[in-house]
Amino acid sequence: MEPKKDYYEVLEVPRDADAKTIKRAFLKKARTLHPDVNKAPDAEERFKEVNEAYAVLSDDQKRANYDRYGDPNGPGGFGSDYVDVSDIFGGGGFGFGDIFDSFFGGAGRAGAQARTRGRDMGIRLTVTLEEAASGCKKTVAYTRLAPCEDCGGTGAAEGGKMHTCERCHGTGRVVEVQRTIFGQMQTQATCPVCHGQGQVIDHPCETCEGQGRTPSREKVEVQVPAGVHSGQTLTVPGKGEAGVRGDSSGDLVVSIEVADSDRFERRGDDLFCTVQVDALQAIVGTTVTIDGIMEGERVTVEVPAGCQFGQQVVVERKGMPRMGMIARGNLVAVVQVETPRDLTKKQLLDVAAIVAERSLDDGPTGDRGEKDEKDAGPEAEGFSAAAENAAEHFAKERWHAPRNPFRSRK
Repeated sequence: MEPKKDYYEVLEVPRDADAKTIKRAFLKKARTLHPDVNKAPDAEERFKEVNEAYAVLSDDQKRANYDRYGDPNGPGGFGSDYVDVSDIFGGGGFGFGDIFDSFFGGAGRAGAQARTRGRDMGIRLTVTLEEAASGCKKTVAYTRLAPCEDCGGTGAAEGGKMHTCERCHGTGRVVEVQRTIFGQMQTQATCPVCHGQGQVIDHPCETCEGQGRTPSREKVEVQVPAGVHSGQTLTVPGKGEAGVRGDSSGDLVVSIEVADSDRFERRGDDLFCTVQVDALQAIVGTTVTIDGIMEGERVTVEVPAGCQFGQQVVVERKGMPRMGMIARGNLVAVVQVETPRDLTKKQLLDVAAIVAERSLDDGPTGDRGEKDEKDAGPEAEGFSAAAENAAEHFAKERWHAPRNPFRSRK
């Protein structure tokens, strides 16, 4: 396998280069390698290589990890509050290459500059169910067209000025006359000189080629509110694509996706979970304490006497917070009844005696308590023998049976 190239060598910058030097080197290489201007067989691959190098070296955290460990992700990743986003979906489907298409197209494609306001951009941000419950702040890193640092977003180099386009006289459109077999035909087209803007700069900025914006790695903090649902969006004003030559920027639209939890199932603002109790606890009732959705929260579930398998026990106001409100949904605990496998011989005999008594109390008419124990005869002895066998069986098996960590003890 071919060794990975050094990112500094790819951009041809020293290891101590500052952010501005790295950006200029990147733009210079990207212009020469972009598929629109370079038809070499390996141009696209080299263009991706340059993009990758810039994505790492333009990010302070990734660059620090790369310098120290040789890996942008470092030994343990970035942490839960840092998200590197490559899924740009706003404005008709942006990707990293689409941002460059917009940049290069804006400099030289007819009609591309008729629109000068920056487009909205979008990202998808995934949070855990616990983060959605308590709310969280995420630092999101993404690539966008940002105002050019060298010209301040004006598009003009030092001393450069804006003038009305002489070709279209400021209209942004030119009339072309063509002769055909049917006579002369007039058509309107975007001005090839000013690209539809109606103005030109006599000395454009070399970094942004007069656009006033360049591809840039950006970071923005996103405040995710408590109780947010999947599919809801948050808007960060002015953090979308920058406008041309100082025009207004678009917005960054953050679409939230709440990941599934291995402890809870969310249904609206209610949370469903399972609790395990043994059959004896289900008969007499018990109390089970579990971890809630909020950090450090302990929730008490009161399992009623005679509880059946699958029965739902509702704990009010222990579910998800309702977005923008103090109220919370409910926690619904679904009871799972298990047969205990660690009863002692004496406990088994006691249970067998209860079973025998209940069986003997069921007379022919279904009335309990009409038979006397002395009439049990060999039937009661049979239950005792069965209890003895069960006790011996469980005594052998109890040390091998997995214990239930959720079974409450009194």
